[in-house]
Amino acid sequence: MEADKKQEIFAKYGKSNTDTGSPESQVALFSYRINHLTEHLKKNKKDTVTRRSLLRLVGKRRSVLDYLQKTDIERYRKIVKELGLRR
Repeated sequence: MEADKKQEIFAKYGKSNTDTGSPESQVALFSYRINHLTEHLKKNKKDTVTRRSLLRLVGKRRSVLDYLQKTDIERYRKIVKELGLRR
């Protein structure tokens, strides 16, 4: 993944372009990577290593979202709405 794309995601969803630790920026980065891997797996159905990586990313995103939901429900609702996640 290119560094400039990460900077763009962190600038949009975090407090600044170097804000890599906030839950919102982590969820946004995970979502971008999940979408990228999903497109890859549509073309390469037998790539089991990537499929496993995708499932790990989905679990990481879920745990960060669960943490955000427990600590600050308004921030959780905002990031879910911005990213268009189902829950």
